Amino acid sequence: MSRYLGPSTRLSRREGINLMLKPIRDETGKNPLEREYKNYPPGMHMFRRGKTSDYAVRLREKQKVKRHYGLLERQFRRYFALASKSTMNTGEALLQILERRFDNVIYKARFAAGRRGARQAVVHGHYLVNGRKVDRPGYLVAVGDRITVKKREKTEKYVRAQMALLEGVTNPPPQAWLQVDPSTLEAEVVALPARDDVLIPVEELLIVEFCSR
Repeated sequence: MSRYLGPSTRLSRREGINLMLKPIRDETGKNPLEREYKNYPPGMHMFRRGKTSDYAVRLREKQKVKRHYGLLERQFRRYFALASKSTMNTGEALLQILERRFDNVIYKARFAAGRRGARQAVVHGHYLVNGRKVDRPGYLVAVGDRITVKKREKTEKYVRAQMALLEGVTNPPPQAWLQVDPSTLEAEVVALPARDDVLIPVEELLIVEFCSR
């Protein structure tokens, strides 16, 4: 499967906000957006760009969310179609679905130092859901699911090392919908994620307008 392998901070510069793709680097103040000589979109002739159209505003909002969660276009469209069938507000349903992705849950539980690392660890089969191995980053967790680390010395050592890297790092903050026990390396989904659990500012209505056109 294709995946963006370029510099993560370039994506944040393009969207004009910190997408929190490197939480440890952000904590040290090394994010390019915090430096005046890098606080602008990448590419040549950026100062010659004209006024942003309504289409571009909605596109950027969609790209912001897609890049924050590390999704491909086809994946994002599939999640939007699923959210459209929900009885909830489509925009909020979409964000809730994205928050329920397994790689995001591993990151939010602080079992990995970033979403890229969480995705890789999930694919390698380091985590279990209700006692069964789940190696699909796009797996959607449900209320009552219990997430554990594979009972293997190397796996437990890896996860504890990832958690140690996040000591003193404020992102991601503790999640009310996740009950995490760092001592046993276990987490339980006690509720569905709420709108406020999204870490970046998002105008979901603009995304719905873009995808519904």
